[in-house]
Amino acid sequence: MRDLLYKNLTSADRSRKVIASSEIADKEGVHSVVRRHFTYLVKQVESADVVKPQPYLYVLKERNTKQKREHFFCKIKGSILAVNNKKLFLVLFVHTLSIELTASDNKLSSFSSL
Repeated sequence: MRDLLYKNLTSADRSRKVIASSEIADKEGVHSVVRRHFTYLVKQVESADVVKPQPYLYVLKERNTKQKREHFFCKIKGSILAVNNKKLFLVLFVHTLSIELTASDNKLSSFSSL
């Protein structure tokens, strides 16, 4: 069994966009939930001297053999400068990925590792 959910949301002024997807699957004794989330925000700036936020990376991996569960989480933040029609824009973005694996039966050997 596999369930998919996809969302594509855009703000009224088109400066912010959110794309999210979720996938839930049961395969070979493993229940998996994968969530992806991508957001970006566009701001017009006057010069390239604008202070950009520092890039950010966060990774978490957990393994619990007693509960037969693994969890992986990754979050990336960043920014870029872009030019369109001789106008300068600052694009801020955040991307997250979350993967949760749980054994749906008592077979530990079918429990795959990330």
